[in-house]
Formats: sequence, C-alpha cells, structure tokens
Amino acid sequence: MNKFYPVAGMVALSAVTTACQQADKQEKKQYNIVYIMTDDHTAQMMSCYDARYMETPNLDRIANEGVRFTNSFVANSLSGPSRACMITGKHSCGNKFYDNTTCVFDSAQQTFPKLLQKAGYQTAIIGKWHLESLPSGFDYWQIVPGQGDYYNPNFITQQNDTIQKHGYITNIITDDAIDWMEHKRDDKKPFCLFIHHKAIHRNWMADTCNLALYEDKTFPLPDNFFDDYEGREAAAAQEMSIVKDMDMIYDLKMLRPDKNSRLKTLYESFLGRMDTAQRAAWEKFYGPIIEDFYKKNPQGKDLANWKFQRYMRDYMKTVKSLDDNVGRVLDYLKEKGLLENTLVVYTSDQGFYMGEHGWFDKRFMYEESMRTPLIMRLPDGFTRRGDITEMVQNIDYGPTFLDLAGVEIPSDMHGVSLLPLLKGEHPKDWRKALYYHFYEYPAEHMVKRHYGVRTDRYKLIHFYNDIDTWELYDLQADPHEMHNLYGQKEYEAVVDELKAEMLKLQEQYDDPVRFSPERDKE
Repeated sequence: MNKFYPVAGMVALSAVTTACQQADKQEKKQYNIVYIMTDDHTAQMMSCYDARYMETPNLDRIANEGVRFTNSFVANSLSGPSRACMITGKHSCGNKFYDNTTCVFDSAQQTFPKLLQKAGYQTAIIGKWHLESLPSGFDYWQIVPGQGDYYNPNFITQQNDTIQKHGYITNIITDDAIDWMEHKRDDKKPFCLFIHHKAIHRNWMADTCNLALYEDKTFPLPDNFFDDYEGREAAAAQEMSIVKDMDMIYDLKMLRPDKNSRLKTLYESFLGRMDTAQRAAWEKFYGPIIEDFYKKNPQGKDLANWKFQRYMRDYMKTVKSLDDNVGRVLDYLKEKGLLENTLVVYTSDQGFYMGEHGWFDKRFMYEESMRTPLIMRLPDGFTRRGDITEMVQNIDYGPTFLDLAGVEIPSDMHGVSLLPLLKGEHPKDWRKALYYHFYEYPAEHMVKRHYGVRTDRYKLIHFYNDIDTWELYDLQADPHEMHNLYGQKEYEAVVDELKAEMLKLQEQYDDPVRFSPERDKE
C-alpha cells in the first residue's frame, strides 16, 4: 500500500499548486476602468458636493459607494487643454496643447491609453474628444466633431466617416457605450472605456422630456453676483458676465424674428437639426416664456435676475439627463456582474461659474473653475470610503489608471498615482502645492493669460502678456477670492514663499514661461 503514498502525495500537491495558481491568478486579475467625463460640470451642481440647488441621485451613488475628492483641481481650465493634461498626465507645457484656438493635439505622443493597450487592455472612447486630431491609443472610438450637437448629432467613426444619429446626445453616447461593452469588446480582456459627454456645455439645451423641470424653483443670487472687481484688473476685463455677455437668444433661447443677437444664427442652426416632433416640443415650452419676457421687458437688476434664473434652470435640466444616464451605466455594470471588478470614475474637464462674480464659463484660476468634481466607485479590494482631502489634479488620472493596471508609470509624467489615497493611506510626502497655467488670450471671454500656485491656504496668480498684475488670496479668510492682498506689507513673506514654490514647480514641469512671458508656448 505504501507504493500509493507518493502518488497520493503528488495528487495532493498538484491540487494545492493548482489552487494556489488559481488564487494567484484571481489576485492578479486586472480591473476594468469606466471613466465618465462631462464638460463644464461644476461641483455646485452635484448634490453629493452641494445640496443647495439640485438632486443628482446617480452621481451620488458613486460617491456614497466610494470616495469623494474634496480638493480636486485642473491644470488649465479649458476643455481641450484639460483633456490633453488628463490623457498625457502632463501640464500644458509638457503636452503642447495650450488652448482651443491654435492647437492640434500631437497624437503621436505618449498617452496612458497607449500604455494600457500595451499591457493588454482594450481601450475605447465614445463622445467628446475635442483635441482636433483623430484619437490614437484606442481600439475603438467614435467621437463628435468639435463640441458636438445636443440634438441629432454627428459622429466621426474610425473609418473617418461622419454619420448623423437621431436623438439626444447624452442618451446616444450612453447607448453606444453600453453597446460597446455588451457587443464589441472581448470579455476575456480588461478594458478602459471613456464615456465623454458633451453635456453640460454651453448653450445648455435640455432633452425635450426634461424641458418643464425646475420651472418652479427660484435661486438666490450669489452674494458676489454684482462684484465690482475692485483690486482685480483681469477680473474686470473679462467678457463672461451673465448680465452683459450672456446671449439672449443663443444662451437664453429668447428667439423672435424681429430680435437679433451676436449668436442668433448659430442658435438657429441648432434648432435646424431638430426633427418635427423635437422642434414642436421645444417651441411649445419656450414659446410662452418668450412671449412673457418681451411683454414684461425687464430691465436693470430685474433683467439680471431673470437671466440668472433661466441659466440655472437650463443648466440643471441638462444635468438631469446626464445623471439619469450615469445611472444607466451603473445599472448595466451591476446587471452584468462587472461592477465589483471595475473602477468607475466621474469627473468634469473643469469647474464652472454659476453666477459667482456675476459669471458663467470657466478659465480663471479662481476656485469655481480651477476646482473640478471627482468621485470614484472602487472595485473589490479597496475599502476606502468617504472624503479624500489631499490636493489632486487632472494630471494624476493617467498615473492612477496605469498604477491600478499594474503598468509602470513613465518618469516624464507630471502627475502622481492616487492609488495610495484609494487604499486609505496618507503619504507624508504628498504635494503641498498645485501649479496652474491658462493660455487662451485673446479669445472668447477675453480672460487674460495667467499662471499661479495654490496651497491649502493661499493662492498666488500672475496675469501677464498684455498685462502685468499679481493677485494673492487667503483662502481661509476669503474663500470667494474678493480681496487681493498682493502688495500689502504684512504679506510680503507669504508672497516670497509662494513665488519660490511657483518657480520650483515651473522648473519641475519645465514651463518656459519662467524665463519670460514671450516663451509661454514653446
């Protein structure tokens, strides 16, 4: 009988070995990544961040079941440049996509989707790209030209054909994303899917099913809505005022044959994309509002308040569709058993002004536009929940996704992996300051070029090019950035320290503006 013992032992050993290999294989299973990004969605309009305005139950699901970053920022608050920072893990000075008006993204350069591809990931992007060149580093892509259209939008396919799809863009992008996960991917491989929406970009055209929402809501004007910009020369020079610059027809939909505006023709082209039923629903809703507006003809502060209320309502209606569609994605992942092995990320390409300083749009380094929402639902193996308070930036997304996939992070990426934070760690050497650089001037909204540094307490900004002014804010004492402290003697030591920190970051990221303003776009 003894002669059977070695065989039995070998069988037992084999079973143990197989079990260990299976466990090891399971342990090394690669996570999927679903990266949902919107355009111009500010944290003020997400109830997981701010409960004053609207409910976003599906976005809140991500935050409630995962983590919410409370100090999340961008490196350049503008759509194309922000996306270039995200996909390369580098500041604009490193990826060379500085602005939306003069740049074409160099698709030959290193991006994190390319590195994920090499590691065996399937990569896909559906929706907004906005980098002028065609996508590279994606196994599948279908993108909207430029900003895209809310109704019956065009898409550019991988065959470089432009096709038109019928419906509302937020629904269509979600449909296509779910279809790719269900029918077009290899389910034996991990995947990284970009679901990149046009929403909530100007001019905030809601889906017809949501047009009547929020009409009973009245919103208080922000305390600094009638800001006089004292001591802030660049802020006074902008052209993004709700009162002065928001277009009555393009932005606020008050179209009438006898009325004109700068952007009327563009708005009419948007309406021209609608089918008969869509246009009828649109006119049924806006017709009475148009008639009432021109009959009452509000002026002065009454007009300012009217414009603010319409802006807030239209913006919220556009968010509502987005939130509903995020819910569809979460439900699909859950139904297919993918949720527990998938990192779900939601963010925007920057923040936005909801009347703060009297503004809409973004661009400035001030808090409302430099900040961006960032929430993540974590896969199995990550137990961190709640708020993450460390300062993070959109250059960190690429390194994070690579780290999650077990891919080495290139040394030339400016960002750092957020994985330690997702594991509940609080690294002592975490960054103490963020760098920012905005380049697009002269251009729409006329926000001056500027760069600056932000710490947990202070922000120092230098506006340059056709201007040479500095601004300093104590964010603890003045969170709304109303009082420029630069030049006050008691803050000289703070300014010196911040300038030294800013130069250190400019050297670290090799921003040539440190040599002279004329070298900001090398």
